[in-house]
Amino acid sequence: MNNYIKILVVDDEKDSRETYKMLLESQDFTAETVESAEQAMAFLEKEFCRIVISDITMPGMDGLQLLQELKKRYQNDIEVIMATGYGTIESAVEAMKLGAFGYFVKSHNPDELLMEIKKAISSLEMENMKNIRSDSPAKYLLQSKNPKMQQVWNLVDLVADSGANVLITGESGTGKEIIAEEIHRRSSRSEKPFIAMNCQQYPHNLLESELFGHEKGAYTGAVSRRIGKLEQAAGGTVFLDEIGDLSMDVQVMLLRVLEKKEIERIGSNTLIPVNFRLLTATNRSIEELIHEKKFRQDFLYRINTIEINLPPLRERKEDIPDFIEFFIHKYERETGKTIHQIESAAMDYLLHHEYVGNIREMKNLIERLVILSGDSGILSLGAGFWNAGAETNGRQGEMTEGRDFGDVSYKEAKANFDREFILSMLQVTNGNITKAAEKMGMSRRQLFNKIVELQIDVSAMK
Repeated sequence: MNNYIKILVVDDEKDSRETYKMLLESQDFTAETVESAEQAMAFLEKEFCRIVISDITMPGMDGLQLLQELKKRYQNDIEVIMATGYGTIESAVEAMKLGAFGYFVKSHNPDELLMEIKKAISSLEMENMKNIRSDSPAKYLLQSKNPKMQQVWNLVDLVADSGANVLITGESGTGKEIIAEEIHRRSSRSEKPFIAMNCQQYPHNLLESELFGHEKGAYTGAVSRRIGKLEQAAGGTVFLDEIGDLSMDVQVMLLRVLEKKEIERIGSNTLIPVNFRLLTATNRSIEELIHEKKFRQDFLYRINTIEINLPPLRERKEDIPDFIEFFIHKYERETGKTIHQIESAAMDYLLHHEYVGNIREMKNLIERLVILSGDSGILSLGAGFWNAGAETNGRQGEMTEGRDFGDVSYKEAKANFDREFILSMLQVTNGNITKAAEKMGMSRRQLFNKIVELQIDVSAMK
């Protein structure tokens, strides 16, 4: 949906600005216009746009100077397309050297501009995926203040390069695939493929084909040879999520593959050597499935050399503020919005919600809040939020009568939460910073620095 892509047009000619706006809005883009580079810089201080279309020749700061300033301030977060007349093509080429994404000759077919915009959007999406990978929930799982999660990461370090098959358990939405990806990334197989499959998503007959592949004509609809996921892994890692949903006969087939390190494609008698590491995950009790005769004990032994259990988010409340900050930033980037305020009721809801769906539920809630913020830049629990599918469980009423952080910014609200959390830990330990730091999963120095920053008087607690 293009209406989440906001484009800023910079041109000193009124007719040009109006033409651009009509063209862009006809394609469902949100278009804003300003008449100078100086106005553009001021506008971007208040509202973020993913794409800027700028004329080159303008009074005052020209288009090339604006381009340089945008790249200096926003780097790859904004793509710039330069608009030029025939007489300034040379300047447009110079602009490309300075970091412009592309240029558009004003007298040409407008479709050429739309094509440049589509390419710019693709570029931004690729950059966004790289950013999400480098600044992903894994970062906050890794930096967790929670002792249980710190134990998880210690275990990940120990097993990553061992080659052992790992079973990752925990409730839905706790980040099991993130842990699997990290095990792969830290292993000697990291340069090889990481193949992830959710066993719940495939009917039995399709799952077998997806895993093992098939030959042409192996069954009705098999119009060509298909290479299965186990073969595609080729020295890498295969991650099977929802392993508890595997049928018994597929479990037998996988058990044989793990023992023999070879497969047969469906419709073939040829044995093909395979080399992959198996990581699995489930939110179900495998022991109960074994008791119900829906899961093989010998298969469990094969996949469960090491088990890593992830705690639910409700047991990691000290990490919630960091996740809130991450997901708000993520959806600011994806929607092109700028969030500059979180109403106290919304912050209270996010900090104290039960999160039955764990990290995945938090992600969905914050995405909804950001989208429903419109152009206000304010996250609030308006009627639209509840109508859009938020689970109330009586909580909406609590928000109007419950705790109030006052009319403060998100940064201040987070500081208030940090202060309250640290004070509660210090009270439990009678002001013993070392013990409080251990309970919080922080070093003594980290906690001491936070105490100084928040101006907490520890002496009164001893």
